[in-house]
Amino acid sequence: MGLLDSVLNGLGDDAAGGLSDLLKGQGGVAGLAEKFGQNGLGDLAASWISKGGNAAISPEQIAAVIGSGPIADFAKKLGISPEQASETLAGLLPEAIDRLTPNGSAEGADDMLGGLLENLPGGIGGALGGLFKR
Repeated sequence: MGLLDSVLNGLGDDAAGGLSDLLKGQGGVAGLAEKFGQNGLGDLAASWISKGGNAAISPEQIAAVIGSGPIADFAKKLGISPEQASETLAGLLPEAIDRLTPNGSAEGADDMLGGLLENLPGGIGGALGGLFKR
């Protein structure tokens, strides 16, 4: 079980929907990668999309790129504080983006968001499905 599965298993009922909404609000995977680039963190996002290892990101970097409004919305859906949401996203986004881009490209990644991340490779679909049925 990866970090993403572990994190999502510990979150509330709207974890997948909250993550999907957050990514859509950022312009999808490509839009989020562009925002990271504009904030001098393009190499981080590129590592998540590429087939290599995923670079780590801090909660502060997440907050700087995504912004307090979207993080507050994500936090509200999960019933956690914005600080906890930033920490969660710092652990969650690298693996989520990695799984949404199995071919090393952002192309087609947003198609998976339409199903609330149900079709992600690597077992997360089942984990999220069980999460929503609680």
